[in-house]
Amino acid sequence: MILQLFIGLGNPGFRYKRTRHNVGFQIIDVLSQRWGISLNRHTCSAQWGRGGWAGQEVVLAQPETYMNLSGRAVFRLLAFFQLSAADLLIIHDDLDLPLGRLKFVLRGGAGGHRGVASIINTIHTTEFLRLKVGIGRPQYGETVENYVLSPCYPAEIDTYASMIDRTADALEAVLKVGLNQAMSLFHGWMPPAENRSATSS
Repeated sequence: MILQLFIGLGNPGFRYKRTRHNVGFQIIDVLSQRWGISLNRHTCSAQWGRGGWAGQEVVLAQPETYMNLSGRAVFRLLAFFQLSAADLLIIHDDLDLPLGRLKFVLRGGAGGHRGVASIINTIHTTEFLRLKVGIGRPQYGETVENYVLSPCYPAEIDTYASMIDRTADALEAVLKVGLNQAMSLFHGWMPPAENRSATSS
């Protein structure tokens, strides 16, 4: 059984819990609940748990470093489990994608995301899979820093919650039907709820 390492990016602490920049943490929390994998370990500069789902063995993790030092936790987790970058899937927010849009990316640069840049600079490769989760850009003149470190706008609450659930569906699809089919189902705009039955049962 191949071990998969799913790491959601974010900042530790209650202050950041509901912010856009913590969407990776939020998705890991949903997967933890769905799969019954408790995030009860605190080693390797991360909070993590290990378990099984859909016949696959998986580690769910949230770095306990701040975003800009995410690479430290990723490096230590890969070393601890004796995994390569090919076993890694990083989930993170993306300003350049509209709210709710998903994009699987293999290789490629950081695109200005400091957490991803830290990972690339620490493990010295871009040969890992990422799932970008669109949060859109500021609409009311906020700085980018204030925008990403704030919760979604009140008018976006339902869309944001749906995005979290459907991103979790996309990650379940990776394990159940493989990356290529998961990409065809979820890459781009989120599919209507009625089209998710193949991956959510």
